[in-house]
Amino acid sequence: MANASFLNHINGMDSESFRASRWTSGNHLFPTVIMVTDRAVVRHKRSWFSKDEISFNLSKVASVHIKTGLIWSDILIESSGGTDPLASHGHTKADAQRIRALVEEAQGTLNGPERLKLC
Repeated sequence: MANASFLNHINGMDSESFRASRWTSGNHLFPTVIMVTDRAVVRHKRSWFSKDEISFNLSKVASVHIKTGLIWSDILIESSGGTDPLASHGHTKADAQRIRALVEEAQGTLNGPERLKLC
């Protein structure tokens, strides 16, 4: 499956990677890959002669914005550090929702066991 997430094992850490569809603009030859580890969110974007990589520490992620179209979703991950947001388009709806869930889950783990309990 080209769009399905797959599990990586990097330096003792588990991570999930999400590859954008080749059917979307800008992803025909070199699809964008978003990787979520237990410490960071990383976007890999290749081109003919270069590779662009942006990473945010999970504790610095301010928001995850998902814009869903008929088939594909655009993802915008903003940092609280004031840097440029991490943007990617052409992911499936399920992948976009899984990225958001992983970030929120990791942030809950980073914040400790004391969470706000809603009644």
